[in-house]
Amino acid sequence: MSEEELDEEELEYLRRKRSLRRKIKHLLQAAAIIGALETLRFLPLSFASAFGSILFRTICPLFKADRVAKENLARAFPDWDKQQIQKTVTEVWDNLGRGAGEFSHVRNIDPTAPDGPVEVVGLEHLTRAADQGGFVVMSAHMANWEIAGLVCARYARPFNAIYRFAENPWMDRYFQHIRSSYSNKLLPKGVSGIRMALSGLRKGEPLGLLLDQKLNEGVPVPFFGRDAMTASAPVEMSLALGVPLLPARLERVAKGPKFRITIYPPMDPPDTGDRREDARQILIRFHDMLEGWIRERPGQWFWVHRRWPKE
Repeated sequence: MSEEELDEEELEYLRRKRSLRRKIKHLLQAAAIIGALETLRFLPLSFASAFGSILFRTICPLFKADRVAKENLARAFPDWDKQQIQKTVTEVWDNLGRGAGEFSHVRNIDPTAPDGPVEVVGLEHLTRAADQGGFVVMSAHMANWEIAGLVCARYARPFNAIYRFAENPWMDRYFQHIRSSYSNKLLPKGVSGIRMALSGLRKGEPLGLLLDQKLNEGVPVPFFGRDAMTASAPVEMSLALGVPLLPARLERVAKGPKFRITIYPPMDPPDTGDRREDARQILIRFHDMLEGWIRERPGQWFWVHRRWPKE
């Protein structure tokens, strides 16, 4: 019997049944993942990182995302053979797995420790921008991107971040609980989040942006020889306020784990007379930098995302 043949009472029962199944699924999923992460929290950071790597390299090739990563790499590096693509995809899963394992420890990492796991290059650009008031850190999903928030929080002020809420409400609460220890506010994607970010910048609250995700309503920006739709509103807003825009590169420099964050000088704002075009020019320049970073360490970028339109 199809759903069209059911009466309203039967449809309501079906909806409740599906809702209950979803809640049970989310609860079991959260119990398994949070339980594993909280267990790893009591073990050394190096063990948590290595465990995540082994887990992801073992199970993630079984999922659709593995094929997406190979397709993206084949288009970005048309001269690569299958062996090179496979090697890089394995490095992608290694990096993402390590990041997942490290998430259980991330709030306890001290980026200011002289012999700690984080090397900061260009710190003077961050502190100078912080002295002036609000600023924007522009980065991407490379290495362990949580490090950018840690560095900003410890050396300057915790930034606001536009955050995509997780579908699983238990997991979402856990993610927010961890990130709240080194973030100011986690803002929702969309118009309301942009307005909150604008209000924060006016008050001197910094903003962190990961600008390497697809947004259909964005502007086309050249990236590995193809246009990639990219959010421009946060950059337009920042240009309107005249706050510094600081590119930040994240690298995993050893599997120990050891990280490097390089903070670059503020990007010079263009003046085309059209704020949307000014933002697009900033995004073009940032993506040109990002492409260079990725070419140097291709296994540390988030290739599993459908960054470009389907071809």
